[in-house]
Parts: sequence; C-alpha cells; structure tokens
Amino acid sequence: MRINGLAAAILAALALASAVPVTGQGTPQTPPRSSAPFPDRPRPPGDPVVIERGKTLYGVNCRGCHGADLRGGDLGGPNILRSQLLRSDEDGELIMPIIQGSRQSAGMPAIAMSVPDMKAVAAYMRSVTAAVGRQGTPPSIGVEAPSILVGDANAGRAYFAAKCGSCHSATGDLRGIATRIADPKTLQNTWVAGGRTGRNVPAPDGPSRRTATVVVTMPSGEIVEGRIVRIDDFLVTMGLADGSLRTIRRDGDIPKVDVRDPMKTHRDLLLVYTDKDIHDVTAYLVTLK
Repeated sequence: MRINGLAAAILAALALASAVPVTGQGTPQTPPRSSAPFPDRPRPPGDPVVIERGKTLYGVNCRGCHGADLRGGDLGGPNILRSQLLRSDEDGELIMPIIQGSRQSAGMPAIAMSVPDMKAVAAYMRSVTAAVGRQGTPPSIGVEAPSILVGDANAGRAYFAAKCGSCHSATGDLRGIATRIADPKTLQNTWVAGGRTGRNVPAPDGPSRRTATVVVTMPSGEIVEGRIVRIDDFLVTMGLADGSLRTIRRDGDIPKVDVRDPMKTHRDLLLVYTDKDIHDVTAYLVTLK
C-alpha cells in the first residue's frame, strides 16, 4: 500500500510525539543526551561557602599528597582527579571512610576531622572534578592565593618549643630550613608530614633515621630485626639488612614484637594539630633563614 505525502507527514508527527516525553502540563521535554562531559552525570552546584571551607581544609590536610588539582602532590600521593569513587560520591559517604583511615594499609593515613569538615572536603573535591576540561585538560580551579603566611610567628615559636623542641632545634637540625625550602607551601607540607618526601618508600641507600623498624624475639631466643614492611595482629613482615624479606606469624604475645618508630610523635600530632597551630608554626619556620 502506497502512502501519500500527507499521510506520511502525519505518521512522522505521531512517531515524534511518542518518542519525546512530556511534562505534566504537556510541554515536550528534550530527551536526555547519550553522552556528557566528565563527570559522567551532571551534578547540582554545591554550596559555595561549604566548598570554600573544604578548599581550605583540603589545602592544609590533603594538598601535600594529592596536589592542588587532585593530580598528585610533592609528597607522592596518587592522582585522584578521575577516581571512580570520587565521581560516585554524593555527600561524602564514599570519601569519609578513607579520611577516617580505611586505606591506611595502602599508605593513606587517617586524618582527624569532624563529619561536617569531611563533607566540606568532599564537596570541594567534587567541585574540582566538575571543573575538569575535555580531552584531559586540567581543571579550572581559580587563581591560587598569593601566600599561606597568615599565622602568628610568636605563637608558632611557643608551640614549637612546647611540642617540637625536645627533638628539633632552630639552631640545630632546622637551622636555615627556610633557605633550604624557600616556598612556604612546600615548607608547611614538609614539616606537617614529618619530613617525608614520598609514600613510605625507603631511601635508595637503605633505611634512614625516620624508618620504622621492628625487633622480633623468637621463643628460641633468636632475635630478628628489620625495617617494617607490614605488621598486624597476625603477621609481621620486615626487610632485612641483606635486602630480603621475612614474614613471621604472630600468636598473641608470641613472639615478642618491639616496634621502634622514630616518627610516631609526628603521626600522633597529626591528630591534634589545629589549622591555627599549622599556620602559626609555618609562620615561625619561615623566619629560620
């Protein structure tokens, strides 16, 4: 059967009407696009106040490892700009467990933050991923602040004397540190991280004075000592002086395990630093030319 021009036009109109969804008022809606720029699905804009607070918290706690644009920082953290987990996060539910320490075994330490602060950090990170360009171009995250030197150097000097003076000295190991590390942001990241330059990676020439070691005393009296590679309630794996690895099974207190971690104080302080403490100490350290 042949269809004349008018009938064909009517059939085409009916097909189009059935393919386009309508609102409750009968207004046609545009069909969803089959492809969208990164991220995979559009998000409503976040609260700019929360995002700005999250940016500040991220700068203090995360930037050193993950970088200003989430593509990795000076301390060796991974690129998380295109993390599927971050792209799937809605309100911090996937990011908060990581901040709380769910990936410590992978080198991501727990960071002490309140739930609102963690959600603010997650909101800022989502805002960065939303700003990423096509074809792998970096996100547009605005102009960096000209300086982080907003602390009180005198308060920083007092804090340093109380918390750091037993191990460090402004006239000893830290003499001239502001000359050796001229960029205040790098200096802040360095001291907050306890002087680490990577993610728990041993120096090429062997363990350094910052390396955590373990001494295991076997029931037979044998003593085994080495660099900690992994330790939990069931196993301890250590790197021995000859470069080999040895794993010893643990059963309660047998064998006796003595951990010697020269950086424990730094890790403990990470849980109690406030933003003010960090900015004050940084303001003091930049005076040590």
